Amino acid sequence: MRKLTSALAAVALVGLGLSAGGATAAPQHHPKGHHAKAHHAKGHHHGTPAYTPPPIQWGDCPTASLRNAGATCGMLTVPLDYARPGGQKIQLAVSKIAHKTSDAAAQGPMLVNPGGPGGSGLGLARLGAAVPNGGGDPYDWIGFDPRGVGRSVPSLSCDPDYFAPGRPAYVPDHRGVREYWWAKSTSYADDCAAAGGALLRHTHTTDWVRDMDTIRKALGASKINFYGFSYGTYLAQVYATTYPERVRRFVLDGVVNPTDVWYDANLEQEKQFDKNIDTFFDWIADNDAAYGLGTDGEAVRDVYYDTLDQLTAHPEPDFGAADWNDVFVGAAYYVYDWDSVAHVLVAAADGDLGPAKDYYGDPTGAGSDNTYANYLAVQCSDAPWPSKWKTWERDAWRIDSYAPFLAWNNTWYNTPCLDWAAPSARPVDVTGKHAPSMLLISETEDAATPYAGALEVRKRFPRSVLIEGVGGTTHAGSLSGVACTDDRIADYLLTGALPDRVRGNRSDVQCEPVPPPDATAPAAAARRSVTGQDRLGTLRDLITDAQLKR
Repeated sequence: MRKLTSALAAVALVGLGLSAGGATAAPQHHPKGHHAKAHHAKGHHHGTPAYTPPPIQWGDCPTASLRNAGATCGMLTVPLDYARPGGQKIQLAVSKIAHKTSDAAAQGPMLVNPGGPGGSGLGLARLGAAVPNGGGDPYDWIGFDPRGVGRSVPSLSCDPDYFAPGRPAYVPDHRGVREYWWAKSTSYADDCAAAGGALLRHTHTTDWVRDMDTIRKALGASKINFYGFSYGTYLAQVYATTYPERVRRFVLDGVVNPTDVWYDANLEQEKQFDKNIDTFFDWIADNDAAYGLGTDGEAVRDVYYDTLDQLTAHPEPDFGAADWNDVFVGAAYYVYDWDSVAHVLVAAADGDLGPAKDYYGDPTGAGSDNTYANYLAVQCSDAPWPSKWKTWERDAWRIDSYAPFLAWNNTWYNTPCLDWAAPSARPVDVTGKHAPSMLLISETEDAATPYAGALEVRKRFPRSVLIEGVGGTTHAGSLSGVACTDDRIADYLLTGALPDRVRGNRSDVQCEPVPPPDATAPAAAARRSVTGQDRLGTLRDLITDAQLKR
């Protein structure tokens, strides 16, 4: 998908070549492929050796947005391997915005994760200001870059030019395309093996969860609060399974299904993304007065696929069919950019790919693949993947036959897992049996984390309550201004009270979804950038950038 950039997400990355006593050992040889024997990812870590972190030395933050918000920042030292807490250390970048209430009314630290996995969360200490009714005021909001991510040390980057535009189609309908993507995926796995070294063997979700608990210790808190988006909801589930007595108030938005990690989760995504992009095309048709592509959603869809076919047969040197596909993925994730992307399609219908090229941008340069590298580092090693390419190929062609929009895009995105340099683990058996109440949020047609996952987590966490954005297609869209949802988040954070839980396998509260933007005529659209500047501000940009894996 499109590699988005923003001032908040852009970070100066630290190289992986560290001296003795630094973050990683020299790269070592590992057997390739997830057909290597999986090892256990422990679901309960109280028996591992204890680690007491040194204090965080708080000081100035590296970005103006954090400084202007009154944040302080520092680095937290954690073990590379928690089984050997006296061994090599790495550092996590951490930010803090202190509570705005009296100390007596303060409710402790609120850690935030934007998802990915691999999204930078350092800037999300500012999220508390987005909670209505002063709901964020009693908390110390804690942003952090997980291990390998952003300003943490080391920061993983394997090939900064991986998403350079000019790529052929994703669908391998002839041998040359298949060989291109196969070579590209294999090369990326090799590059990560060389760049990541020992770090790759210690980037499971369980490692990130232990890092969260080390942050808790460094803050001197007996419990943590947590606000997680997308993959961040899986972090919350595993933390609550591992340390249920340390859970206070957790908000999970865009809920990951713990039974699907991670291969099956991608297959389910592919099915729903196809439905959601058709919903977007129908919206364009419903707003024909603004876009002029006709009132038939199928005809609008044909404009997209005709352009895809044209770029498949005749790719441009600086823009190919894969790049075109990536431009539209965000519209299947969220409604925020629908107007901008619609105008990209209108221009293409007139033979002008300039707006599409501008929208895709130039996702290259130092560390530009940091989110992707860490996405793979976690997902490739978190759980076993099919060891035979023929399984991947069979599933991709099967889904492509009726849901072609993302089937091969998603397949190639994950293919480096076939050659990943670290063995896979067995995922944690998530349970909320001993966890306190939590607030779950999901829209009915969420494609990145399909709604069935929210129902599954509601079942596994019997004290949780689920808010459903009925009929919505936006992924992890809380704090976007929907009062029905956002006011309940504020109430929960202020009082700990949740709406009543209803009987049955369904949501407990039904709210309206995040609304789409106003459709604008071309003249109005021309006065705005099509690079996402019209979205809901920098905080929402940061969250959506982290969640858009490409």
